[in-house]
Amino acid sequence: MKIRVITYNIHRAIGMDRRFQPERIIRVLADHDADIVLLQEVDKGVPRSREMDMAKNIAETLGYTEFVAGYNVNLRRGQYGNVTLSRHPIIRDRNIDLTVLNNKARGCQHTTIELPGSGSKPIFLEVFNLHLGLSPLERQRQAGILFRSREFQSIGEQAPCIIGGDFNDWLSRLRAFFVEGMAMTCATDRETNFRTRPIKTYPSFAPRGGLDRIYFRGGLRLENAIACRHQVAKVASDHLPIIVDFELRI
Repeated sequence: MKIRVITYNIHRAIGMDRRFQPERIIRVLADHDADIVLLQEVDKGVPRSREMDMAKNIAETLGYTEFVAGYNVNLRRGQYGNVTLSRHPIIRDRNIDLTVLNNKARGCQHTTIELPGSGSKPIFLEVFNLHLGLSPLERQRQAGILFRSREFQSIGEQAPCIIGGDFNDWLSRLRAFFVEGMAMTCATDRETNFRTRPIKTYPSFAPRGGLDRIYFRGGLRLENAIACRHQVAKVASDHLPIIVDFELRI
């Protein structure tokens, strides 16, 4: 079974030209038509985004019948956080609080997505959609919170699992936590001259850092991973989206 996943920090649909234009985000997502979309920095009821319920608007426009939101930051008016869209049933979801001390509120949205299996037996894909903090120590602690969470602990190593989002990990310091510690593979790494380099996604108009990543394990085979380079994506947000194609071998 083929599965396409996108992770995209949409920056509240406020582009590099400082214009709020969600139609640009929708156009980018429509161009790639993913089965599962992981979005970060999605507003609901916030004046800067015309008090729009952005998750609902994007999902309905693109025809995603399944979507859930994990709002981590409460503003004076409205909220924002992570949103997961799926073309397959979402049978369970929970927002994991990754806030460290008095730092900005952060979270990881866990969803269990039911995929068609062989015969009448479905396959359950565990998906974690996160947005980590700005300091290295904060990110390390947040990774620890995630790995110790009951949602992650309850998943066997052979179960199909994806962790994606905005890691804010400029120097790839978290890579060992995921790859060596949790037996995951980074879909968004590139091997060049015996060195590992992430696909660059930030800033969108001239990417220098690989902040947006997808890790995976358990019956998933990586087929392809790219950053979107469509002209509209360079201005629609301050991040480029990452598009990853998997084959589910179970």
